[in-house]
Amino acid sequence: MTAASTQRVADIPENLAFAFERACMAHAGDVAFSCFGHETSFAQLEAATRRCAAFFSSRLGLRKGDRIAIQLPSITQYPVAAWGAIRAGLTIVNTNPMYTERELHHQLSDSGARAIVLLGGAVESMAAIAARTDVEHILVVGPREAGNAQIPTHGAVLNTFALDEIIFGSSVDLLPDIEISMEDIAVLQYTGGTTGVAKGCMLSHGNVYASYTQLSEAIPPHPTKRSIMIAPMPLYHVYGFQTNVVSFLLGGGMSVLVPDPRNLGSVIEAMRAYPFTHLAGVNTLLNGLMRHPDFDTVDFSHADYTFAGGTALARSVAREWYKRTGVHVYEGYSMSETSSALCLNTQEHRELGTVGRPHSATEVKLATPVSVDATAEPRGELLVRGPQVMQGYWQRPDATAETIDGEGWLHTGDIAVIQDNGFVRIVDRLKDLVLVSGFNVYPNEIEAVIASHPEVIDCAAIGVPDEQTGEAVKVFLSSTNDALSAADIREFCRTQLTAYKVPKHVEFLSELPKSPAGKILRRELREMSRNTRN
Repeated sequence: MTAASTQRVADIPENLAFAFERACMAHAGDVAFSCFGHETSFAQLEAATRRCAAFFSSRLGLRKGDRIAIQLPSITQYPVAAWGAIRAGLTIVNTNPMYTERELHHQLSDSGARAIVLLGGAVESMAAIAARTDVEHILVVGPREAGNAQIPTHGAVLNTFALDEIIFGSSVDLLPDIEISMEDIAVLQYTGGTTGVAKGCMLSHGNVYASYTQLSEAIPPHPTKRSIMIAPMPLYHVYGFQTNVVSFLLGGGMSVLVPDPRNLGSVIEAMRAYPFTHLAGVNTLLNGLMRHPDFDTVDFSHADYTFAGGTALARSVAREWYKRTGVHVYEGYSMSETSSALCLNTQEHRELGTVGRPHSATEVKLATPVSVDATAEPRGELLVRGPQVMQGYWQRPDATAETIDGEGWLHTGDIAVIQDNGFVRIVDRLKDLVLVSGFNVYPNEIEAVIASHPEVIDCAAIGVPDEQTGEAVKVFLSSTNDALSAADIREFCRTQLTAYKVPKHVEFLSELPKSPAGKILRRELREMSRNTRN
């Protein structure tokens, strides 16, 4: 049985578009999204996405399976474009607005996206790389929305359209008649791998819907009050996308979008504006909110859940949060490869220091469990199998085979303990990735950029503890120029890397430690960092 096994078979929709239409009909008069004080009802959302889907198909000529990138902050146009794409049978490519030209080019080229939705201020930078991608159409949100136009580029012509003219217009175009199944790919959610090359996780309609049903079973709607979630997590991240664009929406809840969660005052303002029942965040955000001077003016009397994911939850943060709000923090464990959550603490089953128990229809086990000694708990790489696990990596069969074995077990790359009571503890990582405020940063990507500097000989990147972001990137390098500074390296990185990937710490060495085969030994660099901190 699937994750929807608790439902009657007749209740299981044919695809995500059907589930969306059903939710909009059931909750037509309720508010689905609020952003900048503007509220959008389910009925308004249905009409806007219908116009969007018709435009994608009839005007742009996009066909089932074509990819469309969405590069927006958390504003209402994001879910409108996303559900419009799903209703048109397209595949969404979630794209970080903070990407540099290099990062964006890779994702657009790899996915083969034919269209992109972005803010008006990003049109020029997009045009600069368009000739090297398959992008033909730009849908613009913001100042460039004076009208539709064509932008000549180096060997290509981009068609630009004002998105708001489409979604708020009066078009009555019919939805395209497309057969969409649960096996069709709904989202390419890009992540990194141990090689540092960003890969597109193929999440089917069935994967995404399974994740929704699992969350709704773990966290059922309140019987007497409307569910309202404060949503500061970026919608382009699998956490925010699955939670707010999909799950909370399909469940009839309301999401209060916060476009810039780094502005803690805007998060506080959203929390004060609504009698919220849920808040989704990461350890860094919760810690920062509690240090805001207006935090204690927030009314938590309606709140049932505060969720934490993306990075490890500090016990001290969880305890202080409960002391000041009366609401527990419920930590979960998720991956892009699994349409978001695998495990989650709930009101019925919660244990601080764990990521909870696996969701329904989800199996977990340890690969080659090993113990430090005979009395220690078995620990090993966490493997997972369930209906939310991706179909594989986009156009990367070898990487897929390395991650999902012949029996369907996804190898997470994380070291875990599965307790006797079923709760899972993540205790270490097999991968070298660094988690900066919940975002994956891969050392090989950082190293590839720094190694391209003409004065760098060798370099290696590791993660080090950081009070603000959980972990921070530290780089060790050797150089031909004794005058080269840490500031020079950071400035060089900023031209090719998103801000959270830029190294916070830079240390110069005359020579990096290497194995006899010439491989840089990261474990020795980690030990050096620990000794320095101590």
